[in-house]
Amino acid sequence: MKLSQKYRPAALLIAGLVIAAMACNLGQTTTEEPAPPPSPEESQPETEPDSEPVIESGAVSSLEGVRQAVVQIEAQGTFIDPEVGLQVNVAGRGSGFIVDPSGIAVTNNHVVTGAALLKVWVSGESEPRNARVLGVSECSDLAVIDIEGDNHPYLDWFEGPIDVGLEIYSAGFPLGDPEFTMTKGIVSKANANGETTWASLDSVLEHDATINPGNSGGPLVTSSGRIVGINYATSQMFSQYFAISRDVAAGIIDQLRQDQDVDSIGVNGVAVVSDDRSLSGVWVSSVASGSAADMAGMQPGDILTTMEGLVLATDGTMADYCDILRTHGPDETLRIEVLRYQDEQYLEGQLNGRPLETSFSFKEELGPAVADEGGSTNVSYSSYEWVSDDFGSITVEVPSDWVDVDGSPWLDDGGVIGASIWAAPDLDDFANTWTIPGVIFNVSDDLAKLGGYIQLLDIMRENYIQACELDGRFEYNDGYYRGSYDYLIRCGGSGGSDLLVLSAIPVDGPQEMLILVVVQILSTADLEAADRVLATFDVIGTLP
Repeated sequence: MKLSQKYRPAALLIAGLVIAAMACNLGQTTTEEPAPPPSPEESQPETEPDSEPVIESGAVSSLEGVRQAVVQIEAQGTFIDPEVGLQVNVAGRGSGFIVDPSGIAVTNNHVVTGAALLKVWVSGESEPRNARVLGVSECSDLAVIDIEGDNHPYLDWFEGPIDVGLEIYSAGFPLGDPEFTMTKGIVSKANANGETTWASLDSVLEHDATINPGNSGGPLVTSSGRIVGINYATSQMFSQYFAISRDVAAGIIDQLRQDQDVDSIGVNGVAVVSDDRSLSGVWVSSVASGSAADMAGMQPGDILTTMEGLVLATDGTMADYCDILRTHGPDETLRIEVLRYQDEQYLEGQLNGRPLETSFSFKEELGPAVADEGGSTNVSYSSYEWVSDDFGSITVEVPSDWVDVDGSPWLDDGGVIGASIWAAPDLDDFANTWTIPGVIFNVSDDLAKLGGYIQLLDIMRENYIQACELDGRFEYNDGYYRGSYDYLIRCGGSGGSDLLVLSAIPVDGPQEMLILVVVQILSTADLEAADRVLATFDVIGTLP
């Protein structure tokens, strides 16, 4: 019996973007200073016509006319963000542009996927129009939507060569501002690296026409208003801006217009890697209803760790994930593994096949053993709540039934040595008998100066071994803390409780503190509680 490794969302946030930031506005404040408004020369540029041929069509044919075909998109829905957590009924804004008078428009996948509804502002209108998604490409970060209404102004593709030095303009609605913005620049690199944490493109255009969050999905156009690319990413630290080239996008957009998804399973995902690089995968922020991911049972907050046995996102990008999708048809069956952090479960299943099923859970792994020893098989506790010590130094989530809580400091003969939380239905019975479940969570920086987690665990074993039988000692690593735990059974005799005793240290600061967690287990509900304790114990302040 070995504990599954459990990873906290906080340990997954080191996966920096290869291109540094999406160019959409997710409704959050930014520490970046907003770009200054364009100069009169930028907002109303006077330029010589580029060398593209004249196109006889109803498309916009001037730079001044571009604003009539560029739209602002608001996507509303519920998402689970790896940094922020659950976000209910949030609204994020991006840009897009109309490519057909019937209202067909192009934007980025990360702007629209997983949203419950879309609102689109057209040509400066004060009231938004509704729109529906026709098709998306997760790996190319493209989406096509259909906006209400007809006879819209629209943009057409630039037909000349896209070379370094080509004069271009970024159009859109940065930072969620309803005011249309246009900036001027040139193509600085025709084949830049297109690997990011949310998409995988072999090459993209790099340019210097400033974009900011909110420009995602907006067009990159020539001085005659023709489309060169679709803006999707920015590295503001280095003043680098990136667009999906016409040569990559045009063919994919044609497929998306036919109500087809391309290289997609129906998730709004981002590549994540744990601090110690022991866990990587695709964090699922939202799932599109009716998609392959939805039918397989994937949920927001899941981490897709493997596909077809290949570990995903080990380099912090979506490259492996997208390579797998691009080498299989959309209806092919693909084997997947998922870490569901909220429930502390590993699941296995298939896309376009067998739905996800639990492959490992601490509760399920040890539950039968508890039942065999005569323990109760109560299904679960009805609710949990956070408890902290008296100093606000440490916290953990415990069953609401464990109402007797003591947060006084950890003491030895010499006085205070750290922070402590005891919680149980009755602390006197928990401390003096084997018949009441409960938890002890202690943290000490003083003990860390005297010895390691193995020494502490050995000392604790001596305290319990006379009353319990040792089932085994196992390694523990949740990506944030690592150590070992003893699992003891038949404490107090046949039919008695089980005991989990964990000693651990921080992964990033192994000499900073020693952690001790003890959980007394009498039922499968207590096993679930042990899962919750191990998933939530944390140090949040200065130790006493």
